[in-house]
Amino acid sequence: RAEIANHASNGSWTTIDRSQVPAGRSLVRLIWVYKRKRSDALKARLCVQGCAQVHGVDYDQTFCVTMRPTSLRALAAIASAAGMRMRRWDFVAAYL
Repeated sequence: RAEIANHASNGSWTTIDRSQVPAGRSLVRLIWVYKRKRSDALKARLCVQGCAQVHGVDYDQTFCVTMRPTSLRALAAIASAAGMRMRRWDFVAAYL
């Protein structure tokens, strides 16, 4: 629910009727990916079937949801200097 709310608030897509699809184009399908986390919490992620997309037609940008090693080292240095501990993070909408 939180992920759908994040997509809706960021305007990630536009809902259209099938009759509005231009000739020669097709709709990109969405799929749900489910995962059970170590804490036994369940997580659902809404994904686009990447194999059905064409660069420049269906999308023009790609994003990597991982942190750069230099950013991680800087964060670790700041945490160490402040006497803090680092733990794992789970950002709900880090890629939006």
